[in-house]
Amino acid sequence: MAEILQIVGAVLVLTGFFGTQIGVVDAKSLAYLVVNALGSGVLAVLALLGREWGFLLLEGVWCVVAAVSLVGVLANARRRRPYLWKPPGRQRSPQAH
Repeated sequence: MAEILQIVGAVLVLTGFFGTQIGVVDAKSLAYLVVNALGSGVLAVLALLGREWGFLLLEGVWCVVAAVSLVGVLANARRRRPYLWKPPGRQRSPQAH
């Protein structure tokens, strides 16, 4: 099972990298950051379990950088389009006075 997870994690990271190299994906896009955070996160956990410290350092930092960038992209999107982030529930409608 660990080998399958390694392949999945590597494919996720490499998909993002390949996409940026051929110009299909922007390195600051949501898609790129998500696949990088997920892929490197999976690989970091496997490195920790296997006590592979150098690999853990590489993938752990990769995951943290991708996750921090992802939070930044999401926060920026929220600032630009706050109407997309309203929680469900009662919405106040404008009333004429």
